[in-house]
Amino acid sequence: MSDNLLHTPLESVHVELGAKMVPFGGWYMPVQYTSILDEHAAVRQQVGIFDISHMGQIVINGAGAEAWLNRMLANNVAKLQPGQGQYSFLLNERGGVIDDLIIYREAADRFFAVVNASRIEQDFFWLAQHQPEDVALANESDLWAGLAVQGPLAAAVFARLFTGVALPPRNGILRFTHEGQELVVCRTGYTGEDGYEFFSAASHGPAWLKAFVAAGAKPCGLGARDSLRLEMGYPLNGSDLSEDLTPIEAGLGFFVDLEKGDFIGRDVLIAQKENGLTRKLVGLQYLEKGAPPRSHYAVESTDGQVIGELCSGVLSPSLMTGIGMAYLPMEFTKLGTVVNIDVRGRKFSAKVVKKPFYKPAPKQA
Repeated sequence: MSDNLLHTPLESVHVELGAKMVPFGGWYMPVQYTSILDEHAAVRQQVGIFDISHMGQIVINGAGAEAWLNRMLANNVAKLQPGQGQYSFLLNERGGVIDDLIIYREAADRFFAVVNASRIEQDFFWLAQHQPEDVALANESDLWAGLAVQGPLAAAVFARLFTGVALPPRNGILRFTHEGQELVVCRTGYTGEDGYEFFSAASHGPAWLKAFVAAGAKPCGLGARDSLRLEMGYPLNGSDLSEDLTPIEAGLGFFVDLEKGDFIGRDVLIAQKENGLTRKLVGLQYLEKGAPPRSHYAVESTDGQVIGELCSGVLSPSLMTGIGMAYLPMEFTKLGTVVNIDVRGRKFSAKVVKKPFYKPAPKQA
């Protein structure tokens, strides 16, 4: 294990619970405990828990916070009432995605952003570069331990631990005090199932992980997190999103408000809307049994022309077939288009399908 890896405050509990630990994005993280299939099924059918302490938390305060965030982010922050959150993008001047994140409004002039682990420093530096005098920024990432509790039974687990505390509605945030501890719970996740992300002081994280496991949540690792998010067609920053790709090319224009006024990258996105795209992210699903698709495997037309590469790929535990995502030229993006995926010299046929690949049962309110 490299000495320069970052460590989450929950690492001792992962080891105690028998996790297989691996380097991931500069962190030392659990990839699985029992098996990816077992953990994936637990989230789809019951409830699982993930360590998300590596993710970042940035607090934005001040009278000018809303107006400034609307210039920095692609979605419309002004639509948020206190207690509400939304998925959004931090873009560069080329319209490329610096990060995809969730921004929560806690009060009229206070916002809480949850950002990707590998982008914490870049995000904070970019925001600080553009910071006006009437806005305060605080990078609180080292202060918090984070847990994602996901699955149909997630709400029941919360009720066992917090009598009389109601979970916020979907995409909502609640900051509350429990036995003297300040806690934050956000009703969102990365699996497509009902669930929430739970943040406590870093020093209290190990005890909370044990408490949630004792209340019925199955410990899950990065392997199941990846297969769950990919079944939903959720992008992974650094794989499916990058500073050279726009939200429009990623098929995520729903989370961009081009009508709200100026924001960084807007002109490029408007031009793409008006002039059309040259490439777009599509979902691909095997038409036959085959070796698991992985990122960077070549995607070819049926006549053998290389037209792109997978940015994500996995054998879907729910569908028991290979699925993946790739940016392809527009002439290959029509639903039903057949392509080949080159898996170490073997070609497997796949077709362009609508995302999500898998549709979970309806969530609770």
